[in-house]
Amino acid sequence: MEWNFRTAEDLLAALRTGEVTSAELTDEAIARIERDDKAINAVCVPDFDRARAAARGADQARARGEDRPLLGLPVTVKESFNIAGLPTTWGMPPYRDFVPADSAVQVSRLKDAGAVVLGKTNVPLGLQDIQSFNDIYGTTNNPWDHGRTSGGSSGGSAAALASGFGVLSIGSDIAGSLRTPAHFCGVYAHKPTLGLAATRGMVPPDAPALPTDHDLAVVGPMARTARDLTLLLDVMAGPDPLTFGVAHDLTLPPARHERLRDFRVLVLDEHPLIPTGSAVRAGVNRVADALVDGGASVERHSPLLPDLTEAATLYTQLLISSSIARFPIESHEQLQTRAAGLSADDQSLDAARLRAMVFSHRDWIEANNRRELHRHGWRQLFAEFDAVVCPITPTPAFPHDHKPNLLERRIAIDGVEYPYLDQLVWAGLATMPGLPATAIPAGRSPEGLPVGVQLIGPMSEDRTPLRLAELLEQQIGGFQAPR
Repeated sequence: MEWNFRTAEDLLAALRTGEVTSAELTDEAIARIERDDKAINAVCVPDFDRARAAARGADQARARGEDRPLLGLPVTVKESFNIAGLPTTWGMPPYRDFVPADSAVQVSRLKDAGAVVLGKTNVPLGLQDIQSFNDIYGTTNNPWDHGRTSGGSSGGSAAALASGFGVLSIGSDIAGSLRTPAHFCGVYAHKPTLGLAATRGMVPPDAPALPTDHDLAVVGPMARTARDLTLLLDVMAGPDPLTFGVAHDLTLPPARHERLRDFRVLVLDEHPLIPTGSAVRAGVNRVADALVDGGASVERHSPLLPDLTEAATLYTQLLISSSIARFPIESHEQLQTRAAGLSADDQSLDAARLRAMVFSHRDWIEANNRRELHRHGWRQLFAEFDAVVCPITPTPAFPHDHKPNLLERRIAIDGVEYPYLDQLVWAGLATMPGLPATAIPAGRSPEGLPVGVQLIGPMSEDRTPLRLAELLEQQIGGFQAPR
C-alpha cells in the first residue's frame, strides 16, 4: 500500500495497530522525494539519515507503549526555522553556510511530539515574496503546473504536501505566506491568532533566536486535511517557555458550533482596491453555495464590516514599516524625499508603501491606534457572525516572475494588469488585526489549477474556522493529488 497521500490521522491509526512502521513510512517518503522532487524542488535541505534514525527511535518508543501526538509521522519544516545541524539561510547567499546550534521552539515541539523531520523546504529571498525562489536553492515549482509558482513564502512546504513529501509541514505567515501557497497548491493551512504559537528560532540567520514576538508574523500548520491542521496546531500552540509559558497555560475555546447549519457566515468576494478574478470568485461562490446547502446562515453584506480600504492601507503601513526595520535599506534620505513629494491626494497602496518606508515611531503609533479600532470593529462583527469567507489572492497560481524589483512586477487578473503587491490586500484582512484564518481548497480553475479561500474567525477562537473547514471538506471535498 502507498502511504504518501494518506492523512496524518490514518497514519497514526495504522502505526498504532502495527499495520505500518515509522521506518517504512519514512523510507517511502524519502523514496518519493528522491524520485519526484527534481521537478518540484520543494525539499531544499534533506535530512534523511537523521530522519531514518528518528523513525527507528519512534518505532522503538511505540514498542515500549509510548503514544505521542505525532509519533512516527514524517514531516517537513520551512527552511526559515532553525534546526540544529542544518543550514538556515532564508535564501540569502551571504548566509549559505550558517548552521544554528539550537532548534526553533516549534521544531523542538515537533520532535517532542514524535514527528520525524525529513528536511527543510524552500523559501524566497528573505521570505519577501509571494513565490519561492532564491540563488542558493533555486525555484520551487507548482506541482500542478511546473511553469507556475507554488506561492510564498511557505511555497516549499505547500508543494511538498501536494507532492506527497511528508504528511504535515510547518510554515510562517505575515503576508499570506501560509495561506497563499496552500491556495496555489490545493492544500490546507492555518494562520493562527497573533501570538498563539511561539516563534522563537524562526529568525533570519544573522539574528539571535530570542523569545520575542514580531508584529503581524505568526507560525502555523500546513496539511492535506482540516482535521490534520487541528492535530498539528495543538502541538504548536502555546506561549514560549522562556516568557509567558512560565506562568500561562493555553486552553483554546471550543468551536462555536459543531453543525454546519448553526454557523452564521459573511461571504465577501469583492475588494474596493483590486478586482477578484473569475476563477477565485467561482471558488468563493462554491463555498457559499455549500454553506447554504448545509443550512448555514449566509450574508453577503454587513454594516459591521470594518472599512476594507482603510484596512488595506493600515496593513500596508504596518507590514512595510516592520519589514524595513528588519531589513534596513541604505537610501533612507532618498526615500524621505520621494515620500515628501507625494501628493496628499495620492492614497494608492503604492503611495502607502512609500510613506511606510520612512515611518516615524509616532506614525507607527498612530497606525497601531487605528488598528485597535479595527479590532474592536471585528469583535462587534463576530458577535453577529461566526466566520468570514473571502479570497486569499485574486487569482490562482501565476507564472514564475523573477523580476528583481517587486514594485515593477504586475499581476494579471482576467487579462488586466495590476500592481503585484496589491494582491496582498486579502491576506492582510486577517493579518492586520491578528485574526485566525484557515485556507481550504475550493475547487479548480478552468485551467485545472487549485483555487482556495480563507475562513477568518474570531480572535483566539481558532477552533471555529478550523471546525468550519472540516465541515466544508465534508460538503465540497478537499485535497486532490496533482494529476
